[in-house]
Amino acid sequence: MKKQKEYHPSMQPYLDGQVILFDKPLKWTSFDIIKKVRYQTRIAKVGHAGTLDPLATGLLIVCTGKFTKQINDYMGMEKEYTGTITLGATTPTFDLESEPTNITSLENITEQKVLDATAAFTGAIMQMPPMHSAIKKDGQRLYYAARSGEVVEIDPRPVTIYEFEITNIELPIVHFRVRCSTGTYIRSLANDFGAALGVGGYLSSLRRTKIGSFSVEDAMQITAFEQHIATLKGQANAEL
Repeated sequence: MKKQKEYHPSMQPYLDGQVILFDKPLKWTSFDIIKKVRYQTRIAKVGHAGTLDPLATGLLIVCTGKFTKQINDYMGMEKEYTGTITLGATTPTFDLESEPTNITSLENITEQKVLDATAAFTGAIMQMPPMHSAIKKDGQRLYYAARSGEVVEIDPRPVTIYEFEITNIELPIVHFRVRCSTGTYIRSLANDFGAALGVGGYLSSLRRTKIGSFSVEDAMQITAFEQHIATLKGQANAEL
């Protein structure tokens, strides 16, 4: 059994088990957050409940100690996101990880057409995952095949979009809020939404606001977590 690294006595609650809500910053990976928690607490048993892409921000549930056993329960909860779709172009990754191509005029796109297009993506739908994703096909991550130019056949997956609300339209940018089941790719939703309008589209920003009853409003920034850990250690040292 791997030996637990030496940790400060004030970190015992994290060793026993904690659920921490983080507001993941832009360009951080979900694993960057895990590494930060491990470094600050010296607790090895740390995991998160649902990856956020580097270009996405928002709620990330992190579990330590025995609470890591609950990660699958949290991952199965419905999610809520806000963000923007940029119409009139597509990208290979369905987001801004790659350059927009296939530039198309929006002269025939009206606000009403945008609003009406949400109906086809509400309820139980079949969704094609992005080729640039971590899904495995024959034991290989899809993004490895995509980067090498390999063509891999993947099947659409059933997901449920409980709500798909257009909150503002500033063409070519469309602001939205989505409440959906686990396994939903918002990147794919953006790509499919643009295709349905006949002009293409890609995800230009994304923020996860809720996981089940957990809200990003109750989440902490990385700097606040670091300050909290420093305070705990300082208080414990003062009592020695």
